[in-house]
Amino acid sequence: MKKQQWTGWGPSADQPEQHYLIEPRHLGGSGDPRYIAEYLRASGWSDHTRSGGPYVFESPDRTVRSGYDPTTMAGGWTVSGQAVGEHQAAWHATFTMAVPVEIVAGLTDSLTKPRSAHAPNVWAPLEEHGWETERGQHFTAVSPDRNSWVQYHQNEPGQAHWWAGARTEYGRAWDAVFTSTTPLHLVQGFSAALADPTPVMRPRGHVPATKWIKATSVSVRPSELGAWQQARITAARAASWARNSWAAARPRQHTPTPTAGPPAAAGARGRR
Repeated sequence: MKKQQWTGWGPSADQPEQHYLIEPRHLGGSGDPRYIAEYLRASGWSDHTRSGGPYVFESPDRTVRSGYDPTTMAGGWTVSGQAVGEHQAAWHATFTMAVPVEIVAGLTDSLTKPRSAHAPNVWAPLEEHGWETERGQHFTAVSPDRNSWVQYHQNEPGQAHWWAGARTEYGRAWDAVFTSTTPLHLVQGFSAALADPTPVMRPRGHVPATKWIKATSVSVRPSELGAWQQARITAARAASWARNSWAAARPRQHTPTPTAGPPAAAGARGRR
């Protein structure tokens, strides 16, 4: 019989722990990278992470790689997509360490979902939540507290990129940069997560040292945290299963086997 660790007597083993709800979320600090990593894994992405090394994931179709490495100079997440046919050029996105994982997930979660039938609009989620747009040399949207922004930065014709960032009273907090070839529905996923007014939750000891945030203390049981995390993973698995089931159920086109008699002749007339 396998030995089990003692976990305490009854409910006392699930004692509430102090956490904080941080708003605005763009100043919420990096958070736990497993928030993204576990979602990608549950969505069917291949995990190429080496023991003790940075996270490395590859999409099911092997066209996109996503990684997290806190040991490099800039640190944070990087996402790269290969060129696909004539309609999608190669693209690259980088996020420095302090970009909240909930905001990075706006892009990485979008990688696992089918595209909407509607044309993407990067600015729409920002404007819906009170961000002001400025039409200067570069088209820019600025958060209501004036401490975060999204910009389509164009140096000269043919040279452009997307740039987002946030600052505190101490200077620049984080940067996110996307090549101009990054699919717009992914940039929109990022902007929607950035504009979302929902606070982010951080454990005690992980609250950013800035006066420009509102931190509300809450007591959370480990079982509640686990349930919320599991719900996110379960949703990813369900969506992945649905996509795979739909793909398997699609009728495949095939060339009919020629037969003798009138059916073959009729098929030949139909191909003229």
